[in-house]
Amino acid sequence: MTSVVQCNTVDVDGVDVFYRSAGAPTAAMTILLLHGFPTSSYQFRNLIPLLAPKYRVIAPDLPGFGFTNVPQALNYNYTFDNLANTIQAFVNALGLKQFAVYVFDYGAPVGFRLATSKPDQISAIISQNGNAYAEGLTSFWDPFKAYWNSSSVFDPTVSSPEAQNMLQFLSEGSTQWQYTTGVPKAKLPGIDPAAYTLDSSLLQRVDQNITQLSLFFDYQTNMALYPVWHEYLRTKNPRVLALWAKNDPIFGPAGAEGFKKDLKDVEVGFVDTGHFALETDVEVYAARIDTFLQSVVKSGKHYPNV
Repeated sequence: MTSVVQCNTVDVDGVDVFYRSAGAPTAAMTILLLHGFPTSSYQFRNLIPLLAPKYRVIAPDLPGFGFTNVPQALNYNYTFDNLANTIQAFVNALGLKQFAVYVFDYGAPVGFRLATSKPDQISAIISQNGNAYAEGLTSFWDPFKAYWNSSSVFDPTVSSPEAQNMLQFLSEGSTQWQYTTGVPKAKLPGIDPAAYTLDSSLLQRVDQNITQLSLFFDYQTNMALYPVWHEYLRTKNPRVLALWAKNDPIFGPAGAEGFKKDLKDVEVGFVDTGHFALETDVEVYAARIDTFLQSVVKSGKHYPNV
């Protein structure tokens, strides 16, 4: 097996999906890593090599992020339903039969859509501030709620005061704030400025304002699906590790604790860091994920992608 990260693309219904991968296809388990806003699979650059000696690890860039290319001629509608449809098609294109899914931020609503549409393809869920409960939403979301209440449909002109207010979240300062807020002073040197600089640069591309505000507006559909996701957790009872950054200003600890309401067997833990936990504590996450997945492998409730 190789821990060297490979960068590839695959055409999925006209979308050129960029992804990072490492590990052998015959590994004991495949892990699908789903990133959040405003980053990309680059978020997992340090985690992938740590997991690859034992697992096949695949991290795609969601449409609208990173290096995934969505031709304008497609008139792609940036909703979470469509992101999930594209990633499901990506999974199919790679021939993945079953996999553990790591969900973070935007990756959570995508991952839970994959799980509820095809439960048997999910062997385990790793949630790193990947929210599925209303109580996990902090006051950070207040401007989003005002935006949702300002109109019944998304307005691509971005002309309303509420929409204009949302543009603040696309600024370089906002991106850096997400990386640094809640991180203990002693851990701040672990944050690579290249990460938030890359994110900020990619947010400056043509049409990013409309793309990102479309997703901001559509995020409310995720909250409407929370009951569906809870029913999935109760009835399918998947193995779940909820290892959250306890100082995340966006998704609070109550979101991790929420899993206990719907699951018989869930591991909940907290790491003393901020939203982008892998920047400061990647070795902690790699070790906990490995221990967790080895227990899943031993349970026999999965099969490799061979």
